Amino acid sequence: MKLSILPEIEIIEETETELEPLYRVIIHNDNVTPMDVVVEVLKVIFFLANDRAADIMLTAHIKGSAYVQTLSKSEAENRINKAHSVARIEGYPLHFSMEPE
Repeated sequence: MKLSILPEIEIIEETETELEPLYRVIIHNDNVTPMDVVVEVLKVIFFLANDRAADIMLTAHIKGSAYVQTLSKSEAENRINKAHSVARIEGYPLHFSMEPE
């Protein structure tokens, strides 16, 4: 008589992972920071294409502020801090803020 041995099956239950809340990053217009600097910051720090960065810069310039992108809270804070640092090093008051999604 031949016995077959079945492999032991382990059942793994999915656990809910807590996701960070999402935040909208907003850029604010100022009358000092050159447009090309704004576009470069948007490209380098927020990884936007040149056309998208230029559109956001112009929207902020005309309307006073513009939506940049939605990120997790920690990532939004990180990128905003980097953008502020770069702007300050260059001597410009470029300002970003964030708001809950």
